[in-house]
Amino acid sequence: MRILLVEDHPQLAASVAQVLKSAGWTVDVLHDGVAADLALASEDYALAVLDVGLPRMDGFEVLARLRGRGKTLPVLMLTARGEVKDRVHGLNLGADDYLAKPFELTELEARVKALLRRSVLGGEQQQRCGALVYDLGTRRFSLADDILSLTSREQSVLEALIARPGRVMSKEQLASQVFGLDEEASPDAIEIYIHRLRKKLEGSAVRIVTFRGLGYLLESQDA
Repeated sequence: MRILLVEDHPQLAASVAQVLKSAGWTVDVLHDGVAADLALASEDYALAVLDVGLPRMDGFEVLARLRGRGKTLPVLMLTARGEVKDRVHGLNLGADDYLAKPFELTELEARVKALLRRSVLGGEQQQRCGALVYDLGTRRFSLADDILSLTSREQSVLEALIARPGRVMSKEQLASQVFGLDEEASPDAIEIYIHRLRKKLEGSAVRIVTFRGLGYLLESQDA
């Protein structure tokens, strides 16, 4: 899953990004509201962590423009403003959660997991495709009760596929979940990760089906 972090304090941004990346998410880091607005309008994210006090365009305006475009991705607001009226204003604009500074990084990670669980898994802790199970709390995949050993890229591809049951995902869509803004997105590299995942799913009824010219679909033959 790909997360957008928008925070103008470099040290805090680096610390938060490190925690999120260590948890296995792909993280894009931006430092001003205009850049954030452009990224949210053009890129595909699972969640945004958005500071209120941003240069060029504040977080409230970024959030308002996001919701004005009909985008429903979850947004966690960060702010040094502890007043109730500011929290209420952000929630009324469409924020899903609010975290006042200073905060513990472990709490931020827990809130991100909770928001993703609600938005991606519909509130459930686990996503299933036959014998393949994804646990959002631990961010682990298991196949017939055996933990799958996955690289971060393989994890991102399989997360994207299992989160969209019955839907074909193109190489470009998968690449957008695997590569950040500061990386060269290579749709052709997705073929490599798909090949590796197929090997790790061998012997089970779970498979990744290729639809030529369209993309890939995760399915279970037991379904």
